[in-house]
Amino acid sequence: MAKSKPLYGRGTGRPHPIDGHVGARVRRRRTLLGMSQTGLGAALGLSFQQVQKYERGANRISASRLYDLSRVLDVSIEHFFEDIPAVVAASSPAAKKSGREKEPPSYEPNPMHRRETLELVRAYYKIENANVRQRLYQFTKAMGADAGK
Repeated sequence: MAKSKPLYGRGTGRPHPIDGHVGARVRRRRTLLGMSQTGLGAALGLSFQQVQKYERGANRISASRLYDLSRVLDVSIEHFFEDIPAVVAASSPAAKKSGREKEPPSYEPNPMHRRETLELVRAYYKIENANVRQRLYQFTKAMGADAGK
């Protein structure tokens, strides 16, 4: 029986969805800390281009590098695998018991991973006055509810 062609990975031009998820978690945490790709790269002894490739999922992150990332970003290794959508988790070979390969899921970044969202959250928590923060929260919710009408 001929070996089937891989759906993603080296030579396909498509990163594995789990690599994309892990990379997005790296980007999210780095951005929440206010760290640049250059800063993260320097802390790891890498170029910012390598950090970009990790964050896009274009290059896989080895176990030792994941350990280093968890230390530099001050999170547990499990942090990088949290909130994996079911469709992404199902793309793992270990999850494929039937032997039938399906089209890989398209990876769409969660809006919570966008730079704009992260910067907004960081700015929100810089507001020291709790009453002002609460009013801004209520205002934002009201604007979002009006936008849906």
